[in-house]
Amino acid sequence: MLQSYLHKHLIEAGCDEAGRGCLAGPVFAAAVILPPNTNHELLRDSKKLNVQQRLTMRQWIETNALTFAVAQLSAQQIDKINILNASIKAMHLALDKLTITPQFLLIDGNRFKTYNGIKHQCVVKGDNTFACIAAASILAKTYRDEFILTMHNEFPQYDWINNKTYGTAKHIAAIQKFGNTKYHRKSFVVKAKQLSCF
Repeated sequence: MLQSYLHKHLIEAGCDEAGRGCLAGPVFAAAVILPPNTNHELLRDSKKLNVQQRLTMRQWIETNALTFAVAQLSAQQIDKINILNASIKAMHLALDKLTITPQFLLIDGNRFKTYNGIKHQCVVKGDNTFACIAAASILAKTYRDEFILTMHNEFPQYDWINNKTYGTAKHIAAIQKFGNTKYHRKSFVVKAKQLSCF
């Protein structure tokens, strides 16, 4: 079972993102505040769950969270401000939408920019440490996967339904053959040397 809190006396929100290392599509971020001492045997890093488990947990989170929110930044915005800044901004946008103001933030990873003067703690592998971060990881992942499905239906030749827009051999071969789409991150340049590996 994951830790329910870092500071027992504070209202803590967990934040995580999905899609940071992809070649296409938005980066998604979620923020979640869970009730005190709330946990679930399947609540963990979204990457350690299968598709059905993630969907089951998404429903559980949305039913049980005190408040939650999801936000995204497009490929164009990522190209403009870079993926690190876009990931952090998406977290800030998700926090903006919470109906309860957190008193402390638990952030997955090792980089963040202060949000509205609220103290925060970055936690490497936080989605496998704190329940609220794990919940955020599941929401960010499932909402992004839904968006990828609409992208795939528009451009099926890139096999996004399977590669989730990561730089697989099939995805890169499709870029070589068909070029970039409006969803591709132009700042994520695939070098000729990289292409020669496939």
